Order: sequence, then structure tokens, then C-alpha cells
Amino acid sequence: MKAAHDTLTSARLAVRRYTADDLDLLVRLHTDPEVTRFAGGLLTRDQSEAMLRERILAYYDEHPGLGIWLTVERETGAPVGMHILNHIRGSDIVQVGYLLYPQYWGCGYATEMATRLLRYGFEELGLPQISGITDLPHVDSQRVLLKIGLHRAGERHFPAYGTAPLAFFTRDAGSWLAEHPAS
Repeated sequence: MKAAHDTLTSARLAVRRYTADDLDLLVRLHTDPEVTRFAGGLLTRDQSEAMLRERILAYYDEHPGLGIWLTVERETGAPVGMHILNHIRGSDIVQVGYLLYPQYWGCGYATEMATRLLRYGFEELGLPQISGITDLPHVDSQRVLLKIGLHRAGERHFPAYGTAPLAFFTRDAGSWLAEHPAS
């Protein structure tokens, strides 16, 4: 996914780079109180537009191979949310993450594509370690991070994400790849 036209696929999903034309999809995600409950809260259209410009589109060029990507169903092309493999803001730690529209919760999509992103990050990008963070009360997301093979490593505080500690999960490439051989 080092070029603008590249995508990454799993059995049922694909991720692709966001474009400026995808602003409405991002706004839809960030104005849903259910989606944003554990993701920093609601964003206005202007805030979503700034995020798209500064934290998504510019990030692709600054960090080739990493980013925040639009996630779609392969069969229908329907947008289901976003998946990320990027730096935790204000840190050099690379994280895997996801936000899905509520109608796609419970379908296994977060787990499926996050697992694919771990393989991509470890095998194709050669990342030595990938982590994940989530709000402490967000136990469903914590289950996903465990399911994809990350290990709970306590709690950490990252100033860009507020004042509360976050559940912190991490895994190194060697141990993850040994437990998840390519099929």
C-alpha cells in the first residue's frame, strides 16, 4: 500500500487510501455518537476535514506504507468504516486500530482486517513491533486486540488522547509471526 492506487485485501474486506472525495464517509463515522463513544468524541465536519487533510492524506506521503484507510466490503463495495496502521499521535509507536459503522459491529470485520494489517506490517513493512490502544471501559475492542494476537501490557497514557490511561496492547514481529504462520 505504498502507492495511492494500492489496496490491501482480506477474505471479505479491502482497505484503500482515503481521498478528498471521501470526506462525507469520514464525517458519517465521526458524527455517530455510538462510533465515537470510545474514540475521542464527536467531530464536526470542519474537524473531520482537518483530520482528513492533516492526519490522513498528508500522513501517506510522510510515512509510506502506513496510514488510516477506508474499509469496504469486497463483494458489495459498501464502506464499513476505517482501519489504521499508523503512529500513536505524539509517539514513535505504531498502532493497529479500527472504527466501524454500527451496522457492521459483530461481523468479525475489525478482527479480520486488523489481523491482515498485522501481517502486512510485520511481513511487508518489516515493523519490529505493533501495538494497540483503547479506552479502559471498551472491553469489546480489547477482546479484538487479544483475538488478533496482541498481548495486554498494562495501561499507558498518551497526551494526544486525553488525560485518562488507556489499555495498552503490543506484540513483536517474531513472536506474532511464529504463532500466525502464513497459510
